[in-house]
Amino acid sequence: MRSWWLVLALLPLPVRGQYTLYTCGSRTKDYVVGAKLPASGIFLKPAGGQWRHAGFNHPFISAFDFDPRDPSIVYAAAGNGLLRISDGGERWQILTGSDVTELLDVAIDANDSGAIYFSHTAGIKVSHDHGATWQDAASGLRRKYIAALRIDSRRAGVLLAGGEQGIFRSQDGGKSWRLAGAAGIQVLHIEESPHDPCFWLAATQGGGLFDSTDCGVSFESNDNLGVGRNLYDIAFDPASPNRIAVAGWGPGVAVSEDRGKTWQLRNTGLPSTNVWSVAFDPAQPGRIYTSVHEDAIYVSVDNGRTWSKDGLPGSSIFRMKFVPWTSHP
Repeated sequence: MRSWWLVLALLPLPVRGQYTLYTCGSRTKDYVVGAKLPASGIFLKPAGGQWRHAGFNHPFISAFDFDPRDPSIVYAAAGNGLLRISDGGERWQILTGSDVTELLDVAIDANDSGAIYFSHTAGIKVSHDHGATWQDAASGLRRKYIAALRIDSRRAGVLLAGGEQGIFRSQDGGKSWRLAGAAGIQVLHIEESPHDPCFWLAATQGGGLFDSTDCGVSFESNDNLGVGRNLYDIAFDPASPNRIAVAGWGPGVAVSEDRGKTWQLRNTGLPSTNVWSVAFDPAQPGRIYTSVHEDAIYVSVDNGRTWSKDGLPGSSIFRMKFVPWTSHP
């Protein structure tokens, strides 16, 4: 028995996964129309590394998602179309034509190889061949401005979309839609819990948070945060099923330790409560990043109780997400 424990003691400890923090946004502070555009578009921070601008200087990227089958490939929703970004952010390819502009969100279907969805100011498009061809996926939506788009992690083709008139759900890849909640309210962001796929949250413009406990079939007002304010981002802590962070203009960063039942504003050290995005570091419990409008990225190592400046001064970062590190080119 003693020799068995000796063998176990000599085995290498499991290594925590590594991630790169991807962000998209612009350096807009003090910018004058007509002047040369400061570094904008995609910014990366690898594990243990420094911030760097990646690829082309792009004036507007609103959101992005990565392919779970190959995290080295990131898809970005940009003003001029859908971008396929690879090679550590250095290789870019546009996958759409001039007929589609002003993209707002993008989502990759983990259960349908090759399926990419994006939303824009005039609807939703889907590709089932990695972006080679595109079809309409907004049939039945009367108002086509869709700011938020997510796919159910368990089932292919089950979509949640947030638009000008609420949250809508499709079970057939966008062929048909039904209202799921927040009727008449502009929805800005939707997220599914990684711990409980039937728990969803939606952030709105002025209507506060809405939550679903029935796999996105229906949403009800959370009533606890952000009514009368704009909420722009939602992050679930990978290390804790009960911890959630929300970013918005006015509340700044709000954190719940009880799955959204109550919220605490955690803005000590932030220069403003006009906040765009928030993300938990999956490799370091307690560490969380946020972006303050036209100021910088800030980091906290105590789940948002205190903050310090981390980088990208003068920036407005609209979305941030940790992407698993890969050695693929």
